Amino acid sequence: MSKNDVKKAEGKLGVMVVGLGAVTTTFMTGVLMARKGLAKPVGSMTQYDKIRVGKGADKKYLKYDEIVSMAKLDDIVFGAWDVYPENAYESAINCEVLKEKDINPVKDELEKIVPLKAAFDHNYAKRLDGSNVKVCKDRWDMTEQIREDIRNFKKETGVNRVVVLWAASTEVYVPVNENVHNTLANLEAAMKADDKENIAPSMCYAYAALSEGAPFIMGAPNTTVDIPAMWELSEKTGMPIAGKDFKTGQTLVKSGFAPIIGTRCLGLSGWFSTNILGNRDGLVLDEPANFRTKEVSKLSTLESILVPEEQPDLYTNYYHKVRINYYPPRNDNKEGWDNIDIFGWMGYPMQIKINFLCRDSILAAPLCLDLVLLSDLAARAGRHGIQRFLSFFLKSPMHDYTKNEVPVNHLFQQYVMLKNAIREMGGYEGDEEID
Repeated sequence: MSKNDVKKAEGKLGVMVVGLGAVTTTFMTGVLMARKGLAKPVGSMTQYDKIRVGKGADKKYLKYDEIVSMAKLDDIVFGAWDVYPENAYESAINCEVLKEKDINPVKDELEKIVPLKAAFDHNYAKRLDGSNVKVCKDRWDMTEQIREDIRNFKKETGVNRVVVLWAASTEVYVPVNENVHNTLANLEAAMKADDKENIAPSMCYAYAALSEGAPFIMGAPNTTVDIPAMWELSEKTGMPIAGKDFKTGQTLVKSGFAPIIGTRCLGLSGWFSTNILGNRDGLVLDEPANFRTKEVSKLSTLESILVPEEQPDLYTNYYHKVRINYYPPRNDNKEGWDNIDIFGWMGYPMQIKINFLCRDSILAAPLCLDLVLLSDLAARAGRHGIQRFLSFFLKSPMHDYTKNEVPVNHLFQQYVMLKNAIREMGGYEGDEEID
């Protein structure tokens, strides 16, 4: 791909988020504060990272926007849907992630972000009970109403392009049903037949976004776009999709630390991960059916990095357990413990303990920014379907499981994929590989 194949980032970029809770209000407040020069977007690759392009005498290190045309923070216009009617300022105060003194300088702008009525089904998140909800005849009507919201947002704000980002709660687990999820025609028929069991509200958002020419990003572990029907739709509409589940705390540690064990050829007996958190996400995940969705996402990371078939002496029969416990006193300050039992020379056991006292939304906000800006870039570069180069930001990267493709979970391999995609979109050669 030459640089000329990528459309320039002209005009305003609409960012419509599903869920106006802790993550998104932290994301919005940070962007608005950074625009005013009152805060730094720390943790954002698109704002800080530099990539080497060229070799030898031609070698230079450039920021992403020096390699490819990227939307700037000043170009972003926010919109949102939520089951609770509070505006972004009220929600940011209620979530208690940021101090009031770090929210007040952009109070006027946040107050103008008033959530649209959410497309919601109480059965998919039983712990949530908001009044700001659409009345829908069926799943197809739900989708049509979301499409209308996107069209109205474009009209009212005058944005050139829109990206839709799911940062709402984890839905109950929806297993892939081949009769419904394998073709676009079947998916549409199920929506029209109001098949509530197989069509989650998040699928309606994704379908609506792609149909309105907006890339869609799944920031929770929901099945949503991880089905062949959605891949078909994204190819048909020429729009990128990315997912799933923001890689913030414990899984970030796992995807970076497991390669140490594997690279050093040490053995693994067991990896026990437990989390305590107290925000709205924790409340929703306290429901077993919702936790199941998250568990599948978090469990997938290790198995593709430390592979039993490749090293039977080292990785056969290790025990991997993930727990999430709702603990209200912590609010957004999540604690992740990892207890890792490894073995070395002659099978002698050793232990590693990692205790990450993280702030969930502080880690997620820069991921939201990067995923939005890079999905917009991908759309302008004509990249549609699954965006594997965005795996770096996600816990359970999308992949074509119908062809037995194995997702890349190794953090440093993911980083190479990210850098090479940006190099190629900038007209440079992709030129490094960790395999």
